[in-house]
Amino acid sequence: MAKTKIKAKTGLSKLNKALFIIFIILLVATILIVALSPAKVPVKPAEEAGEFEDVAVIDEFVPGTYGGVEFTSVEDVANYYVECFNYTKTLTAPYTDNGEAKNYYKLLGDENLEVKELLIEGKANSTINSLVPGILGSLFNGHPKGLPPAAEADPLTDYRDDGTIQQQVSHFTAEDILACNIVDNGDGTITMTIQPKYVILSMADQDAQGRFFNVLGDITGTVSQISVLSFSQGDANDNITVRYAGGTGTVTIDTATKEITAADYVMKVHLDVTHANVTVIKDKSATMELEYTNHFPADDEWLAEKGVTRN
Repeated sequence: MAKTKIKAKTGLSKLNKALFIIFIILLVATILIVALSPAKVPVKPAEEAGEFEDVAVIDEFVPGTYGGVEFTSVEDVANYYVECFNYTKTLTAPYTDNGEAKNYYKLLGDENLEVKELLIEGKANSTINSLVPGILGSLFNGHPKGLPPAAEADPLTDYRDDGTIQQQVSHFTAEDILACNIVDNGDGTITMTIQPKYVILSMADQDAQGRFFNVLGDITGTVSQISVLSFSQGDANDNITVRYAGGTGTVTIDTATKEITAADYVMKVHLDVTHANVTVIKDKSATMELEYTNHFPADDEWLAEKGVTRN
């Protein structure tokens, strides 16, 4: 069944575009550097088609009572997560944003992007590795956001462009969960960790990853705008694979109020490009491992760097 494609609101669109531009710049630079110089590290074997297996990276769920709340099934975990998520996103607080009074989500988080691995034809190169931090720093500038999925700090504007999908509420379900667990902290709070099922080319709000993280959406259409990049076989749809897998979200919940008081979301993305032509370099393959994180609450110093202060 074809997936409905829903355009994200401006803030998320900027994130998606930035992520893809970062990938293309690193791809182009790495192909040129690796093609013109010897590899500095051993070759990593290519991943065979169909080899990937979605596996749990966290402990399995154990039914029981945690923080005074009974959880008998994964469905209970999903329902409680959604209930607490929805309640937390009703809470707002006063902020000052570059001198202007604002009413943002009470729980604001930061965002960060890291390239964990970049290979061309299974090879890494120390020269391109040294360039990655500078390229990321010049292209990716994180902004405060609410609990993901979210593009905004302001709940009044946290919608998709068509206005039909609210990001103030979660649409996550038990069917989206690959693994989960709960820890009783003994102080009236619990820590819940969830790993959503893997998805290829995740779409916002349309699948397990898109209902849990700030996913990129369909980035293949952007390729046509990159004049230096083409393909020796097929097109972008045939040669670009974006796989989301292994990411987790960990939230701390006050069970007396059902408020999420802290959270860490770690989204992991594996990008494959095959049969890529970059200027005079022909028919190359590339892979990149990205890690995009959201931490709540955002540090006051980080917010101040963005011009935002809590009142």
